[in-house]
Amino acid sequence: MDILKRLQEELNIKASQIENTVKLLDEGNTVPFIARYRKEMTGSLDDQVIRQLAERLTALRNLEERREQVRTSIAEQGNLTEELEKKLNEAMTQTEIDDIYRPFRPKRRTRASIAKEKGLEPLAEMIFGQVLLTPLDEYSAAFVDEEKGVSSVEEAIQGAKDIIAEKLSDDANLRKMLREDWLKYGLLVSQKAKDEPSVYEMYYDYTETLKTIAGHRILAINRGEKEGFLSVKIQGEDEKLFEKMSRYIIKKDSHTKEILQEVIEDSYKRLITPSLERELRNDFTEKSEESALGVFRENLKQLLLQPPIAGKVVLALDPAFRTGCKIAVIDETGKPLETAVVYPTPPQNKKEEAEKILTKLMETYGVELISIGNGTASRESEQFVAQMLKNIDRKVQYLITNEAGASVYSASKLGAEEFPQYDVSLRSAVSIGRRIQDPLAELVKIDPKSIGVGQYQHDMNQKRLGEALGGVVEDCVNSVGVDLNTASPSLLSYVAGINNTVAKNILLYREENGKFKTRKDLLKVPKLGPKAFLQCAGFLRIPESTMALDHTGVHPESYQAAESLLSACGFSLEDVANKQVSGLAKKIASPEKMAETLGIGVPTLQDIISELEKPGRDPREDAPAPILRSDVLSMEDLQEGMILMGTVRNVIDFGVFVDIGVHQDGLVHISQICNRFIKHPLEEVKLGDTVKVKVLSVDMEKKRISLTMRNVD
Repeated sequence: MDILKRLQEELNIKASQIENTVKLLDEGNTVPFIARYRKEMTGSLDDQVIRQLAERLTALRNLEERREQVRTSIAEQGNLTEELEKKLNEAMTQTEIDDIYRPFRPKRRTRASIAKEKGLEPLAEMIFGQVLLTPLDEYSAAFVDEEKGVSSVEEAIQGAKDIIAEKLSDDANLRKMLREDWLKYGLLVSQKAKDEPSVYEMYYDYTETLKTIAGHRILAINRGEKEGFLSVKIQGEDEKLFEKMSRYIIKKDSHTKEILQEVIEDSYKRLITPSLERELRNDFTEKSEESALGVFRENLKQLLLQPPIAGKVVLALDPAFRTGCKIAVIDETGKPLETAVVYPTPPQNKKEEAEKILTKLMETYGVELISIGNGTASRESEQFVAQMLKNIDRKVQYLITNEAGASVYSASKLGAEEFPQYDVSLRSAVSIGRRIQDPLAELVKIDPKSIGVGQYQHDMNQKRLGEALGGVVEDCVNSVGVDLNTASPSLLSYVAGINNTVAKNILLYREENGKFKTRKDLLKVPKLGPKAFLQCAGFLRIPESTMALDHTGVHPESYQAAESLLSACGFSLEDVANKQVSGLAKKIASPEKMAETLGIGVPTLQDIISELEKPGRDPREDAPAPILRSDVLSMEDLQEGMILMGTVRNVIDFGVFVDIGVHQDGLVHISQICNRFIKHPLEEVKLGDTVKVKVLSVDMEKKRISLTMRNVD
């Protein structure tokens, strides 16, 4: 198989783009570096496409490796024919290769292998050949042998039938035919396994065709089965398939038609059905997981790239009932100033005392914003804060912050190293405050799987999930850029070319030598050599550097070109430092000629211009800002037809959850997102979007709010 051609067909990308990108990947370049600084070679492919290409490249190479393993194994057995070689070469999937290998794969002892040990293979071949010169009973009598364990004609015939049944189950063409039929006409049938209520009740008596079932239902049914609430099977059109198998196997003038029909039914029910069912369910689960993973990736990306609310002193509140609300006041740089514990919620209800403490903290430190975690007691804490803010003279607003993963961070080794003086709960409060000041810098400290912005992430292949989400974090960190002199090791470890060891070495270098003066100083860091420097340098910013280009995303390899460009257009590095290079693009009559003069490509020229005009620009500035509140609604306040502004908190296959300020997120079903048909909510909305919604219904008992985004004035 020509892997590069296959990639070109799958991704619909030019051959030159595929070849160059594969070459760059094979040379050890990182995805962010390739996407940002090798656009001339890739044809400006973005990081998502390059990452997809890298994943498919690995998968196809693994497929080729498997093909070679199978070919070698069959050849060593002396069974590799020209026909088999041709079939192997033409196989396009792992399933096809495994089907070809199935008859030659070493097996545990089966009914068929035991029958072969008894010398019944010639009898099986005679029956399968379907031409008998003597009656079957007479021919079979020759195989009765007490010493070999065949005590009767019936036993001999049964053993031969077992051999044929296994032969049929190993037939690659037959399996392919049956698999295709199941995919067209098969049903997924789910029944209750326990006579008790559960969240899986809609699947207690559920049937859907395989060709229409959605991925999120596959994953829900899988989970229900795993938890013991559901019994699940795939059901094919058995009688129709028996007929198909008969036409495929039984000849027109067969002498053994009746016995072969018995074998066909036995092979189908005992061997083929369980095997194909496992294969199909695994395939459907894998595809469903990939689909869910795609949603998780997009949600995580939007969460990480939320705009920071910078330059504000924040009071963070981690709500709780019995143990009280943990408080942390954080300055503009994220440094904790003071912590406290108050008890404004049940069972203690010390609201007056809590208000005094918080009011004093807000006055002492000039707090402008309150960040309330959305966990247990969030609703009660929000009501307390809203009431408290009515009693103070100056303007202080609050917002509800998604605290998913905060407890994981606070109990981690990293949390203990960062704040050894605080207990676990106070570390959570600090994290909740920092999440709004710089969401990316704080969230990278948490395992992406614990952030909770997807569906069924705990049911997925955890290795695959970790790799995919790690890639999302890496892309986000590098798209924003990192301040080399303030970044934590967690943030640094996601920069292209920097691993955990090098990140810690950078921190040690800062501690021993003070702040980095230039990007070149990176080469003094132990284990950060020229290759790693090439990958990481462009993504690291040094605001303190006397070299103005160190503040930007211009890579050191392009400094000479950047300086020549500035000079040609009447600017200097000092102008870059003072952010006075606006209008640079207008001074370039022909980008093509300028790029040629500078010895760079047009895409690199355009990137340099963009960086010089807005040095240190944060791409997160384009995202919608979080909604800040000063009052609170409750579910009781909601009425049908009410129109509200909300923030998209999660996007899943069948809709989006929107925070409308009542603690309980409302659901906008996919059919209520817009007036046109969409296959997935991500076509219209993404996590973090500010949207206008109308209340359709409120179910107080089940705590459910149904919303619509359609026809909202």
